[in-house]
Amino acid sequence: MTLQGKKIAILIAPRGTEEPEFVQPRDAVTKAGASVTVIGLEAGEAETVNNDLDPAGRYAVDATIEGASASDYDGLVIPGGCVGADKLRASKAVVAFVRDFFAQGKPVGVICHGPWTLVEADVVKGRTLTSFPTLQTDIRNAGGTWVDQEFVTDKGLVTSRNPKDLPAFCAKIVEEFAEGRHPDQARSV
Repeated sequence: MTLQGKKIAILIAPRGTEEPEFVQPRDAVTKAGASVTVIGLEAGEAETVNNDLDPAGRYAVDATIEGASASDYDGLVIPGGCVGADKLRASKAVVAFVRDFFAQGKPVGVICHGPWTLVEADVVKGRTLTSFPTLQTDIRNAGGTWVDQEFVTDKGLVTSRNPKDLPAFCAKIVEEFAEGRHPDQARSV
């Protein structure tokens, strides 16, 4: 499956995004031919973590969220990490950016604690998704249906639970990004 000519955005939070949940999806869409833009809360570099606490790698931020537009991209990846996901959902600019992907019917891949950002963007109602298990009450309270599966696809949204699910998650986001817009996703906002 090729993503030649597709532009994919991936979010990263300073000192909090889970490294494998950032690196593996980024590498999967790049390998499939997409150009990837790393979008952060701050310019410069962002440090990832392993197991939410242990410092991991440092990655260049290609663009900051201020001024970023969903119109410039064909898809979005939201990695997890408890601290990183919490920092992302606290940003009004990130929340608006995420909501715009849904309004435009563009595919979005979200893993682990990343669905917190979806809850904050108010795009969960009427959807079925998965996440790290501790988010299930948040998802249900936001009007979604939570299931315990390796990944779930719902109207262009792909969600997954944790790093163990990354191979299946990465394959599915490449497929969804290749399919392109999902009109049902826009109607769900």
